[in-house]
Amino acid sequence: MAGRYANFTEEDYRPRPNRKGKRRRTKELPSYDDAIGGMITSVDRGRYRTRLDTGVSVTGVRASHLRRTPLVPGDRVRLVGDTSGTEGTLARIVVLDDRKTILRRSADDNDDSERVIVANADQMVIVTAAADPAPSEGLIDRAIAAAFNAEIEPILAVTKLDLAPIDALRERFADTGVPIVACGFDDSGQPRTEELAERLHDRISVLLGHSGVGKSTLMNALVPEADRATGHVNQVTGRGRHTSSSALALPLPDGGWIIDTPGVRSFGLAHVDVDTVIAAFADLAPATAHCPRGCEHQADSPGCALDTWVADGRAGQGGAARLDSLRRLLDSLSTD
Repeated sequence: MAGRYANFTEEDYRPRPNRKGKRRRTKELPSYDDAIGGMITSVDRGRYRTRLDTGVSVTGVRASHLRRTPLVPGDRVRLVGDTSGTEGTLARIVVLDDRKTILRRSADDNDDSERVIVANADQMVIVTAAADPAPSEGLIDRAIAAAFNAEIEPILAVTKLDLAPIDALRERFADTGVPIVACGFDDSGQPRTEELAERLHDRISVLLGHSGVGKSTLMNALVPEADRATGHVNQVTGRGRHTSSSALALPLPDGGWIIDTPGVRSFGLAHVDVDTVIAAFADLAPATAHCPRGCEHQADSPGCALDTWVADGRAGQGGAARLDSLRRLLDSLSTD
């Protein structure tokens, strides 16, 4: 052997220290018995504002073992570290508690990537304006389907009743089983929220709707200190301006929580299977039991029982429009 090892013998061998095993490795995480529970109320660039069960609001960051776990408003978590809530301090989120419900949406109906919007909500308030912008009945149907899939109770809240009556929406959705709440203005120009507030009492509710339908106005009326920015509707496009850029959970004065979400342009249902979508149309679903096996429930589907069901009036006054909406939705979900 030439070079530096020409005279190398076994006595010259010095094994390298074995570093492996010096540090104990285990898949068992610490118990975090001293962690304090709370609910995430907002998310901003990796910082999680959390209301602790003690009533203190703190800012937290995820522990390393949670870095791949998305956290959203409504999540119940446990924190350690500095939980004083003093400005400039950071606590550490170490445990994500099991979620009771998860509300998701996808970018479109054929996009496999899902986005979790909120966690642990037990009620969805679908906000629509009677006019300006015109009601998006397709979005309402999609939101109801998403709520049904997440096992969240939907409510339809109708605003801007000074511009148009609520009658058309009542007719369209009267037989769905979804409560319809009028949120018009009182004599002082403030939204009437008494009935809605009663339904929100001691519940965790998420507000969902297009931009410009009055979500932020409702939020400010329900929680006066919310101070959510309100916007207007573009007269050319008929669309509202995004006034809320992130979801925000706030406690209601008489108990419960309300989570405002940014206005949505679309609500993809790629994560919802066809049978669940049909079941969400409670006024039409019973008819499918009389359809032939493999029926796609479209207008040209041989023997589809939905047409007869609607023609006989068993789907209610808005049956024809509801059937059109269901078929468009099923067609969108089946398109590759």
